[in-house]
This record gives sequence, structure tokens and C-alpha cells, in this order.
Amino acid sequence: MDNFALLSEPRLPWLDADELKQRFHSLSGPVHPDRVHSAVEEEKLSANQRYAELNAAYNCLREPRDRLLHLLELEFGKKPSDIQKIPPGTMDLFVEVGQTCRDADAFLVEKAKVTSPLLKVQLFERGQDWTDKLHALQQKINGKREELAAELRTLNSVWESAPQIGSADRIAALPLERLEQIYRVFSYIARWSEQIQERVVQLSF
Repeated sequence: MDNFALLSEPRLPWLDADELKQRFHSLSGPVHPDRVHSAVEEEKLSANQRYAELNAAYNCLREPRDRLLHLLELEFGKKPSDIQKIPPGTMDLFVEVGQTCRDADAFLVEKAKVTSPLLKVQLFERGQDWTDKLHALQQKINGKREELAAELRTLNSVWESAPQIGSADRIAALPLERLEQIYRVFSYIARWSEQIQERVVQLSF
């Protein structure tokens, strides 16, 4: 299924989040379950299926990682290969996140063993420092996300000028290798953010 076509959106790497949301509400409003609850059963089932499809399409396209994976699948006709290679320009962040999380874990192990009230106070202050470090690292990751979003926006012009969908020349005209790299970085960003948030929560106890 082409989620871009389903939501009447152009097939592009970058989409405006607010416009996408408005389009979803416009298309899904008439088939929302609250609107069709009194319809005949067949009509209700059809509307519910349509709403579910639109909702799934919206959830896919609003997240950059999911949108890029879907776009790559549409252009290639298959999913990208599942490789573990670190995308260019992300090695420093990869190392920093890994080291910071390991160090934070070591602190959490140390904290769990402490029973002395005095030491607990000292560890509370160190815990605050670790929380600040993790938040600062998350800000750096967010900066990388914004940098990639800006690049996706510039790539839209390439898609807009590419041969039409179905043309034999289309794939060669699109920077799909770079798009796949960006998709993989977004995947790392999502994973890093989860790892950081998990440790921030643990530090709050």
C-alpha cells in the first residue's frame, strides 16, 4: 500500500507535519467511528476499515524514520537490506552515547548498593549531574535530527524533478543510497533517545 497516495500526499522525503495532520483529519473525519456508529453494519465496517488505513498511513508518514523506510520500499520495490554498518557522520555520536550510557549504568549499580544516608545525599548530587549530562547528550542528538530534517527538505526538489513513478529512469535519478543512510541515522537516533530516557527515569528514583 502506498501511504503517500492514500493520504493524497506527494511522494517526498520531507513532509510538513502540520499540513500532513490537517490532511489526515480532512480525509478521516467523514469515516471516524464516532460519525458512523449509527450507520448500517456494512457501511460501518467499510468506514472503520478506511479509517484504520488512513490512521496507519498517517502514523507512518509523520515519523521521519518510518516515512523514509516506506519511501525506500516504494522506490526499490522491496525493503532495504538489514545491515549494521554505522552511517557516515554518526560514529562520534555512536561512541559518545555508548560510553555515556555505560558510565551511567555503572553509577546506577553503585547507587543501588549504598545504604548510608550520608552517602545517599552525595550520590543524589552526582545523580543530578548524570541527569544533566544525559539531557545535554539528548540535545546533541536532537540537533542531529534537525540537521537531517533540513537535508530531507532540500532533497524534495530532487524527487519533484525526477522521472515519473514507474519510469525506468526514476531510480537512477534519485539519491536512494543517501536516503537509506539518513533512514539508518534516524533509526539510531530513535534507539539512542530510548536508551537515554530509560536511564534518566532510573536516575529519578
